[in-house]
Amino acid sequence: AARLCSGAGGEAEAADGDGAMLRHLARKLRASGPVTVAEYMREALTNPGQGYYTRRGGVGESGDFITSPEISQVFGELIGIWYISEWMAMGKPNTFQLVELGPGRGTLTDDILRVFNQLASVLSKCDVSVHLVEVSPKLSEIQAAMLTGGKVQPNPEDKSAYMKGVSKTGIPIFWYRDIQDVPPGYSFYLAHEFFDALPIHKFQRTEKGWREVLVDIDPEVPDQLRFVLSPSRTPATQNFIQPEETRDHVEVCPEAGVIVQRLASRIEKDGGAALVADYGHDGTKTDTFRGFRNHKLHDVLSAPGTADLTADVDFSYLRKMAQGRTATLGPIKQREFLKNMGIDLRLQVLLQNSGDTATHEQLLHSYDMLMNPEKMGDCFNFFALLPHHRLVHPDKKDKPESKSPLPPVAGFSELLLK
Repeated sequence: AARLCSGAGGEAEAADGDGAMLRHLARKLRASGPVTVAEYMREALTNPGQGYYTRRGGVGESGDFITSPEISQVFGELIGIWYISEWMAMGKPNTFQLVELGPGRGTLTDDILRVFNQLASVLSKCDVSVHLVEVSPKLSEIQAAMLTGGKVQPNPEDKSAYMKGVSKTGIPIFWYRDIQDVPPGYSFYLAHEFFDALPIHKFQRTEKGWREVLVDIDPEVPDQLRFVLSPSRTPATQNFIQPEETRDHVEVCPEAGVIVQRLASRIEKDGGAALVADYGHDGTKTDTFRGFRNHKLHDVLSAPGTADLTADVDFSYLRKMAQGRTATLGPIKQREFLKNMGIDLRLQVLLQNSGDTATHEQLLHSYDMLMNPEKMGDCFNFFALLPHHRLVHPDKKDKPESKSPLPPVAGFSELLLK
């Protein structure tokens, strides 16, 4: 049901009659030669006319993949509690910007806002606002319908946000195309299944050194694409391969690096934290590039623009790109994070309150989906960026006994339930 972890089986889907993107790419490749995998992904996913996200964006039961918030409300509730727990640990600052990158259908934000509403007395003296970074016009409409009941307006007077509205619980919501447009200030960032859809470069070690994997037209079959190796080193090969690299095949996502640098410098300057939840690895995997259509694995080069393309997130690369500006925690497995956040307790409460068998079964099924190591429990990881002082007292070195101990970071250690 969920987007499978790399290496999981599934049948390739036959290409349909929707060939506009393929024709566009074929013209481009004939004119200028092979393109990088990153350029291919960018075109296939976000091309203004034919891109998968700009035109479809198939999240949910009827789409091409399902995400954790679509499976269970508990997922978003526990993330909402994580943010409040961190806000409290950092001394309850009087503003709280929740910034979500690539919010999908808005389900996760909706679940988080429900928690904020239930804990309104805790947040009563805090100025809470929501900032969504979304490139897809189609998805921003779906988000607006879910979060505001469709009551939104274009935001011409403040050029940075292209749309604004008010949540059903009275919290202002703003939409942006780029994280740089989000106003500075104390912010909590959320990236759930965001980094995996950013364009990657692929590299292969050969006898002649590193070569970049490119996408080209197949000369034998004119309307088909194929992978080829660059004849010599490309600029990306020189810039993105670490000298200490031991793998023979490497995927690098420079855009993810840039975004993490921006998040880290914002957190260092204004405070807050970032929580990243995605499937990935800690610098160990090689070839994870894959496509999804109708909940099945789909050949990445077949019918571009009609399938979701994705690659596992390399958390070791994200850690490196934070460049020491913030502390990093994780990655830890989704089942560990949710267990630490008290998912078992929450499940018991919901089961006690569920009157009918169908709801009961649905709760147990969604719990299994999120926690089972064979399903999403081990594929998905949680990773956080936090200010250094959140983990180490600034004056701890001089007077180790002077400060009270720092509260543990929820999710990454067991949540103490008082």
